[in-house]
Order: sequence, then structure tokens, then C-alpha cells
Amino acid sequence: MEITLKKVSVFLSAVLWAGSYVMAQNPYRWTDELELLKRVDKLPEYRTGSYVEQFSSYDRTWGNDDGFAGTYSFLRKEDDRLVIAEMEGPGVINRIWTPTPTDNMLYFYFDGQKEPGLKIKFSDLFSGKVYPFTKPVCGNEIGGFYCYLPITYKKSCKIVFDGPKLEFIQIQYRNLPGKKVETYTGEFSQQDKELLAEVNKVWADLTPAVTNYTFGKSAVTQTMEKTFTINPGEEVSFFEMEEPGRIVGMTIDGGSSFEGLYKDVLLSARWDNEKVEAIYAPVADFFGYAYGKGAMRSILMGKQGTSNYCYLPMPFDESASMKIIYKKREDVQQSPVSVNVKVYYNSNKRNAKQEGKFYSTWRREKTPLGTFHKFAAQKGKGHYIGTIHQAQGLRPGMTLFFEGDDTTYVDKKARLHGTGSEDYYNGGWYACLDRWDRGNSLPLHGCLDYSLPMARTGGYRFFLVDKMSYEKEIYHGMEHGEVKNNFPVDYISIGLFYSDRPLQNREEPSAEQRVVYLPTEHIYFPQLMEMTVGGGIQVSNDRGIRMNTCHGGVVRINLTDVPEGRYRLLINYFEKPNGADFQIWQRQKQLSDWISTKNGKEVEKTRVHVGDINLTEQTNTITFHVRNNQGGDQFELGLIILERIKE
Repeated sequence: MEITLKKVSVFLSAVLWAGSYVMAQNPYRWTDELELLKRVDKLPEYRTGSYVEQFSSYDRTWGNDDGFAGTYSFLRKEDDRLVIAEMEGPGVINRIWTPTPTDNMLYFYFDGQKEPGLKIKFSDLFSGKVYPFTKPVCGNEIGGFYCYLPITYKKSCKIVFDGPKLEFIQIQYRNLPGKKVETYTGEFSQQDKELLAEVNKVWADLTPAVTNYTFGKSAVTQTMEKTFTINPGEEVSFFEMEEPGRIVGMTIDGGSSFEGLYKDVLLSARWDNEKVEAIYAPVADFFGYAYGKGAMRSILMGKQGTSNYCYLPMPFDESASMKIIYKKREDVQQSPVSVNVKVYYNSNKRNAKQEGKFYSTWRREKTPLGTFHKFAAQKGKGHYIGTIHQAQGLRPGMTLFFEGDDTTYVDKKARLHGTGSEDYYNGGWYACLDRWDRGNSLPLHGCLDYSLPMARTGGYRFFLVDKMSYEKEIYHGMEHGEVKNNFPVDYISIGLFYSDRPLQNREEPSAEQRVVYLPTEHIYFPQLMEMTVGGGIQVSNDRGIRMNTCHGGVVRINLTDVPEGRYRLLINYFEKPNGADFQIWQRQKQLSDWISTKNGKEVEKTRVHVGDINLTEQTNTITFHVRNNQGGDQFELGLIILERIKE
């Protein structure tokens, strides 16, 4: 029988059509999305034509009114309700975030139906009280409320807020082309419930291990373990493979050697003899340290105990090479570093048509005014999956640089625009007690650090179901300052993504860039002062720390976070008709005489020099003694300022 090329072509076309038809007819449920919240092995897989986009309350005039007024928090009004999002399907909502939930109702209208398919209090998306919106897939911390429970729709979805005003909001969704999507119903089989419980268990694991993710192409791993000591100026290869495969995870234990002001130990990885390394960054930055200390502890990457871990799959076509590099520093005594490394890998090669290779971009810059900080700008096909970010203000005071919005352009279209830097990391309300006020790690996001005296913070966020796919190019960056990138900053970032193209260049961390920045002036603000009250005194916090007394008392304030050294101590305080007298001590050492704050009218006194102090871990406090001054019974403290004295 003669088989012509034309017949073969027709046959193959029919097979391909039949396969795509079967795929299109397989129902795609919300649980298919839910499973991806634990299937890290699927991270390298492309999503062709499936774009992540976002409704957000960002200020359309490029100002900083991103929610307080509610001007941009809705699309239109319908009667007394606000339409806050409207998506044309098939698609899925992957993330809802706000720092300002209310008890007003949310109505989800699916597929053009007149009645809502889902009704829930806005606050109950995050409270854990309403199934299936359970913790920790939904929850709140660091000032932000987040929901990662997927909500699917076959044709469309409209979300309506039953209230007169909504403040800050981000609703992230993506289209699902070619899939027969089943609309979310709120009805759950036992199998559905078991899957949600499995996902919650993985997300709640405070000691994540590689075995959490050894599924699919990441299954059946081998372990390569190596222990070595490396000296300054040396590099040690700890993993070499000259055949196709994939790294499923790794741990690098260097004790406390990666901590401190100097980040001279680098991690390097190269796939398939590419010209530019796929990973090239200080170990401390790659694993989410913050200013010399371990800080990140997500389910994917971070540090637990002395061990640094990464469970992002890294497939390669022909070879893989990984190294530790110890950069020599001329002006500092460096000690040898002992390292134990474990690499988990298998021989499942990359499917080049379906999967990208893993890449990361390390970047540190004193970002120029007027210019965005760039997390990634990549050509080709791929998807962005994570950001690790240290943010240092270059002027003392409030961390207003974290007002800046994130922006994402994919295939020449603006797809996402955020409402503020801490919002991007699912947080909110920096410099507010028990909000964005200290480092705190959650499964996919967290605050790396927060210090007003050091004028710095940082955050991380990983993208699993909401990974940002691109067909031709992506730009992903962060603004610094309230408007127009107007705050001077020192930003360090790691951008993580999968791509079909290797990196074309990378930055070489210079000796200066491998040092933690230390400000020379530190400001303590009333809202986050740590204090102890003694004697007959009452303390309240309004615009400042108000100390009221009838017969005298003391208030001790901790001067934490700042480096040891010698400082000029300056304070801001208010003179007023009921002003009391105050005196300042550093433990048993008197720093100032009695100072009266009594005045016929209210006057703010700024940067008053009250003495010099030596600051150590044992002496990092000052104590205010307050006494009544002929009816003047209140001392109101504004700021405490430390100016480093040059040796």
C-alpha cells in the first residue's frame, strides 16, 4: 500500500485535532487550580496564551491616592453597589488582597447569571470561618489580608461590593484559553475537601522538606552530598552533571558564616554550558537574608536553623554545574568557611517545548531618582515566579520609599499595577504596631525586616498559580517614593523566572556591593518606641509620647536596631502651658540637667542636643525622668535622633 506525504499529513492533523478536542472537553475545575498550590514540580511548565492581569485601586493619575478615597476602587456603580471587577472568561481568580476588609457583602456573578453564584462577607474571604476559604491558603498577617483559593468561571465573572465605599483592593486573575472550565459552585466532594486539606498542610509546614514536592517530573530523586572548607579567593564545585536532568532542590549549610555585614560568599549555577550563569548572587541575598541575618522562611526557599534551602525545580538539557565562590576582600580579615551541601536531582530531562529553564537576576543599585527599580526584563517565552527584595532608604526618617507601586508589562501591554510596595508583598500599614512592623514569614510571602531607625525593610513573594507568563517579553519593576520615584534608595533584589532563552548578561557584585549599608543617622518614631514605665507616671501615644505625672516618674526607651558606637543624642519635644520638667539619663549616667517644657503657648522644639552616648548591647537605653513643674504635669516627646560621631 502506497502512503503519500499528503495522507500522512492529513492523518497527523486528525490525530492532533482529536487530542486537542479531548483536552478541550475534559472539565477544568477549581480543584485543578487548587492542586497547583502544592505542585511545585509543575513550576517550569509554560502557559501559552494564559495571561495574569489585575484589577487594582491604584491612582490612575500616578499620584498616591491608591485607596483611601476609594476613587479608583471600583469600575462603576450599580444602584448603591460597587462593581469592583469584571472578567471575561473562561478564567480563574487566583488572588484577592486588601489591608482594609469590611463586613460588607461581596457578590460573585458568574457567566452572566442574574443571581450571584457566591455570596460572602468581604472579611470572611480571609477569616477562616467560611469553608472553603480556610487558613493558611486564606489569611492575614503583616497588615494584609490575602485569599489564594481559586474561583473559576466558564464565561465571565462580575464582583460586586455591597457598600458605599471600598478602599485598597487587588484582584488577580488569568484567562484559561482552550479549557472547558467548570464554574465554581460552592459544592464539594470528599475528594475536594481532602485536596484542600493537603494544600493547607503543605502551606502550614514550618520545616519544609524536598519530599513535599517530589511529584511528577520531580519524583524519584537521588542525593549528592558534599562537605568542604573554602578559603577567600577560592571556588568549589559541588555539583556536576554531564547528562540531561533536573535539580529538584538543594540545601546549603554554612553555619553562621553567611551572616554579617560582608556578603562575600556567592552561589553560582550554569546550565548547558551557557555563557552567562543562571544563578550568580551572594548566598545571603539568594536565600532571603535581610541586612546580615537570616530572614525568609517560605515553603519554597529560605533558611531554617543554619540550613538554607531551595525547592524550585531546575531542569536542564545537557549539563549542570553549581559552585560556591568566596570573594577575597583586601581590607578585612576573612575566615575559612565550612559548608555542607545536599543536591536532590533526577534524570528527567527538560521538555523544551513545554518547560523553561530556571534563571535568577541579582541586582543592587542606588536607584536614581525618577527611575524604577527593575526586578526583571526578559525577552522570549517564559514566566516570572518570585521576588526577594531588600529596601534601604538613603535618607533617615519614615520609610516613604515603600509607597512605590509595582508595575508589570507583558508582551507590550500593562497587565498589573499595584498600590504600594508592602501591598505587593501581601502586607500593609508599614510603621504600624503589629502590622508591617517586623520580619515575618508566611508560605508564599512575607516581610524580611522592618526598622525605622535604620530606615529599611524588605519583602518576598512567590507566584505559583499566579506565575506571570509571557510569550515575547516581560518587564517587572518597583517604584520608590510616593510619586515619580522621588525617594533615594539602595535596593537589592533577586528576580526569579523560567525562560526559553538564557541570560544575556549579569551583574558582578563588587566589594562595595557585597557590604550591608549602614546609615549614619537614626530616628526613633513614637509609634514603634519600646519603653518601660516606672514610678507615678502615665503614658499615652498620640502625635508623640505624652508622659503625665503628679509626683514624678521615669520612662525608659530602648534604642534597638542601630550598630554599636558613639552618638550625639538629639530629641524633638513640645513646650506647652502644662509642660513638665524632664531630665535624661543613660542607666546610672546623667546626660542632661532638668529642662523645663513650660511655655505660655505650644511650640515644637526640634533636634535639641541633650548629650552624647556610647551605645552597646548592654547600654542601648535612655531614661526620661519627669517631674511636675508648678502645675505643669505633662512632657510630650516627639522624635529621638542619633547622629553617629566619626571616630
